[in-house]
Amino acid sequence: MSLPTRANLAAALAGLLLSSAMLLPSPLLAQQSVQDQLPEMGTAAQSTLSLEDEYRIGRMVMRGLRDSGRMLEDPEVGEYLQSLGLRLSSMAHDGNRDFSFFLIRDPSINAFALPGGFVGIHTGLLLETKSESELAAVLAHEVAHVTQRHIARGIEAQGRANLVSTAATLAAILIGAMAGGNSNATMGAVTAAQNLAVQSQINFTREHEYEADRVGIGILASAGYDPNAMYGFFETMGRRTQLGPDQVPELLRTHPVTTSRIAEAKGRALQYPVSEIQDRPSYALIKERTRVLSTPAGRDPREYYASITANEPDASMAQVYGKALAHLMAGEARAAIVTFERLLEAHPEVLLFHTALGQAQLFAGDTKAALATLERARELAPRNVPVTVRYGEALLQAGRPKRAHEVLLDLFNNVPPSQEQIRLTAIAANAAGDVAETHDIARNTWFLNAIWPCAFEQGNFAGLNMAGQKTAYPGLNSCKLHIVNS
Repeated sequence: MSLPTRANLAAALAGLLLSSAMLLPSPLLAQQSVQDQLPEMGTAAQSTLSLEDEYRIGRMVMRGLRDSGRMLEDPEVGEYLQSLGLRLSSMAHDGNRDFSFFLIRDPSINAFALPGGFVGIHTGLLLETKSESELAAVLAHEVAHVTQRHIARGIEAQGRANLVSTAATLAAILIGAMAGGNSNATMGAVTAAQNLAVQSQINFTREHEYEADRVGIGILASAGYDPNAMYGFFETMGRRTQLGPDQVPELLRTHPVTTSRIAEAKGRALQYPVSEIQDRPSYALIKERTRVLSTPAGRDPREYYASITANEPDASMAQVYGKALAHLMAGEARAAIVTFERLLEAHPEVLLFHTALGQAQLFAGDTKAALATLERARELAPRNVPVTVRYGEALLQAGRPKRAHEVLLDLFNNVPPSQEQIRLTAIAANAAGDVAETHDIARNTWFLNAIWPCAFEQGNFAGLNMAGQKTAYPGLNSCKLHIVNS
């Protein structure tokens, strides 16, 4: 329930008001009023957000997060989080909505739920978990916030006085925080927001937190995870507070945990039968992949593994994988290939090893070997997202854009696409000479980001090209998509 910025906007991202405020910084929409971008809420008596309103607002916030560059968009990590999240949300009451789970580049230990089923996890939290059940517990808690409609209920309870003014104030907070933020202007905006009772409107109440715990534990147990993991993770985080104020995890600032809350979670967990639960191998592998990909700029990802894997026979499979990825990210593709080949030979069923080897071979300039590796992976999993995306990248590098377009379009038409997947498909379409398809895919990108004028504009361009009227990408330029030439 916090915006992942350097300043503490813990409560601000979770609710409607900051979601609306995300509209304001966009250069594209600066000419449009905030009121034009806000969903119709009806009268005060009908002030609860509809599911459609929540989803639209959530998309707007997602656009702001992408624009900030804080999202870690990686096909392998994204697929793992989405599969874990959907396994949980499918067990929730009213969990049949479209959920989207994503990772934020932030070392703090936190997670948040947005309107419309968007659930974010900080890289710091994922790396702090000790088991897949602990990670699932956090996701289940956030899923419960969404399915219990805590955001809409909070708005209904507080009313919607002067929403546009409040959105503008929160936009000022956002801009200041993203800039690094402790300026007088930012602090003034914070004060104004507090005067408007923003915190009381968007903070989840204690009742909501307890309810999310209760519902989340039920989701956790139904999905086959350890229901004790939720209070166990709370206890672990609570022990961190004993190290001093600077060591308090952000999760505890936005999700206050008391002894009574831990006790209630423990008591509820004991109501469910528990059997020995083993983590899937992908949990540890994705954890190491996240560690490498979230290495701060200027740091060498190999440093972490220098001592841990000095004696490789004693290292875990995930640590060996992480060390090889670190070599790959450091430009040592040949060294990475040797390790990935050994891992793949020992565990041919693990798709992460196939895609990692294909990436390493591609980075080393051995396109033929990369294609062969990824074609074998596609035989195991024809429409697996990471495998298909990596295969499409290899085909483009091999100078085969038409085949890349065919493969990626098949995935696009059968699996809900991510932003990066849409972008790569558009690049392949353009390289293959399919201008109309490029505009059509661009339109999907704008819809994904809730930028409606550009979405309609791209749809018009796609129609013109299908009718034989070439447009030379004017829409792509005016909307600053840069999807083709990036």
